[in-house]
Amino acid sequence: MSQHNHPHFPPRHWKGNRRFFILPFFLVFGLMSLLFIAGIGAIIYLVLTQRAEIIRGGWLLLFCGIPFIFIFITSIIGNLTFRRFGRPMSDIFSAIDSISEGDLSTRVPENYPRQFGQLARRFNHMIAELERAEQQRRNLTADIAHELRTPLHIIQGNLEGILDGVYQPNSEHINNTLDETKLLARLVNDLQTLSLAEAGQLPLHPTRFLLADLLADLTSSFSAQAASLGIDLKTNNADPSKEFSADYDRLNQVLSNLISNALRHTSQGGIISIATSTAPFGESMVSGIRIIVKDSGQGIPAEELPFIFDRFWRGDKSRSERTNSGLGLAIAKQLILAHHGTIEVQSKVNEGTTFIIELPD
Repeated sequence: MSQHNHPHFPPRHWKGNRRFFILPFFLVFGLMSLLFIAGIGAIIYLVLTQRAEIIRGGWLLLFCGIPFIFIFITSIIGNLTFRRFGRPMSDIFSAIDSISEGDLSTRVPENYPRQFGQLARRFNHMIAELERAEQQRRNLTADIAHELRTPLHIIQGNLEGILDGVYQPNSEHINNTLDETKLLARLVNDLQTLSLAEAGQLPLHPTRFLLADLLADLTSSFSAQAASLGIDLKTNNADPSKEFSADYDRLNQVLSNLISNALRHTSQGGIISIATSTAPFGESMVSGIRIIVKDSGQGIPAEELPFIFDRFWRGDKSRSERTNSGLGLAIAKQLILAHHGTIEVQSKVNEGTTFIIELPD
């Protein structure tokens, strides 16, 4: 976005900042001008009120040299003042012009004194965040294209094969095509949920319920699958009578996603546990709950941990696993944030993964 087509460029609040930065220039040069005028006035007074022989010699030399001394001192002070105030602002305004033209790699030097150094560091941090957001946007576009391409190609191939007589329009090929359309629908729904949650527009419907009921539903949903995989699914509720206010379905969605991921990455004979307890939440130490989902699976490499809540992150880099959209953890984080809670992960390779959720009551 250029400065010419932006409706309010520069922003209105810059006017106050400009006055703040220009004021020192007026104060310095105004004071010097007053001193210069006062000096010239004093010399003229001496010339007009004293005898000529008194102003000869050193006084005459001083009278002739004052303008040059003033110019010399003004140059030094002006140079120092520009270095202190003018150069930082010049660099920042030049950087703003570059950024307005789309160059997010622009940075300003941070070796300025005091407030200007802090301003430069915060400015660079802001631009780094904008650059990261722009890169995420580009990655998201590429990832969505990648995720949509495969099912669309399969659907197109199946339909063309049926029309050309290569495939028979039997239940097998129709079911394969239907499965791909379901995958597309799930991907679109996940993207919509994620975008609404990130924008803070996802509607929540909090109710008061027993944590024990939530754990019972999760156990009922996943116990058969865990048993078929030879995985021991355990629950531990520190307070069976504990009630909690939240959107039951959304919290169930978060925990279901975490358990599904744990089942996919835990080998036969492993253990998955879900534990709940009361705990103080945040710095205000208000009442809250802590939910811990822990597995004994393959774990996540340390270099991958900062990215697991990003869109389309997958432990399977080849993306051969197509039953999930790759948005589950990103959605889980946004749903927890929508409840004003926090979610963290701890993991070591071959030692399992632990997700810790804390929510205010």
